[in-house]
Amino acid sequence: MRLLRAVVERMPVTATAQFLGDGEFDSRELQQALDACDWTYVCRTAKNTQIQVNGEWVALASIDVHRGRKKMWRAVRFTQTGYGPVQVIGWWDSACDEPLYLVTNLMDRDEACRCYQKRMLIETLFSDQKSRGFRLNQSHLSDPERLSRLVIAACLAYWWIIYLGTLASQPHWRRLVHRADRCDLSFFQLGLRLLAFWLEDDAPLRIAFLPQPSKAQTFILNSVR
Repeated sequence: MRLLRAVVERMPVTATAQFLGDGEFDSRELQQALDACDWTYVCRTAKNTQIQVNGEWVALASIDVHRGRKKMWRAVRFTQTGYGPVQVIGWWDSACDEPLYLVTNLMDRDEACRCYQKRMLIETLFSDQKSRGFRLNQSHLSDPERLSRLVIAACLAYWWIIYLGTLASQPHWRRLVHRADRCDLSFFQLGLRLLAFWLEDDAPLRIAFLPQPSKAQTFILNSVR
């Protein structure tokens, strides 16, 4: 909630935003705050969550959702706190062993599911920052301020490494750090390999972030010693 308030304070008045959350982000308080900000949201919720349907309280897991299908309950009350009306979706992908459940203030079922799929993109960042990359989970830092500074530095480094990965994906670079016939690595891993290659070869590092004049939203790295 504190983070949400901090973000809202920095958002332009005319901006629109959408909140996508995993199962820890389905509380009544958060949904109220998002509605008050006029944000749309799609959050995962638990199968034992209670909703009020036709005047009766039922657990989501007790309502049939067929494999390979989606089902939406519109204008229901959410949990015993009775928050709503909201929409709740049961979504059983045919590749999954069981359905997942979403709570949203969007009215279109398929749009809500498409939006929620975007949340998965953040998982790659988590793994690259932790077990498959910078291993922030092993920092043993407990002070919030020190941890915040480390995360900021790691995110800037991540941005740089991803850029190096885009360079390393080009054929003339990739043959130096990876196999030429196909690529099995992410941009992050390619970027780390290219950085290691430059360090071993004592080559110039591309480390300066400069705005590209023709595209204000794009950033390039300039070669410097």
